[in-house]
Amino acid sequence: MHSSMKRYLVARLKSFRPAFEGLWIMLKEEPNARIHLLALITVVVLGILLNISKAEWITVALASGLVIGIEAINSAIENLSDFVSPQYHIRIKKVKDLSAAAVLVSALAALATGLIIYIPKLLDLC
Repeated sequence: MHSSMKRYLVARLKSFRPAFEGLWIMLKEEPNARIHLLALITVVVLGILLNISKAEWITVALASGLVIGIEAINSAIENLSDFVSPQYHIRIKKVKDLSAAAVLVSALAALATGLIIYIPKLLDLC
């Protein structure tokens, strides 16, 4: 491998560091992110135990990724809002409420997805 290609690959790998730091910050500082992580672990374990199909895994992965991703965006918006306006402001409240609503909508969609996939499989066990 040429040294320029090696430098390029090392730089690309290093570019992921801020993203992993952001995930760590989110999990450390945001209680709801930890709830979402617990839900993700639960659906993965259930998926393994219930032997869900490849298409169902894709659906679970997309739904879970959507929730975690929107939670990260919500956390970023909240942090930026607190920096810009440390005091209460009705417009900042509106921004925070809207970003929280995005998390809620994605979480409800993921819940519906999980129920559609897992309830029939759990009922088959009975």
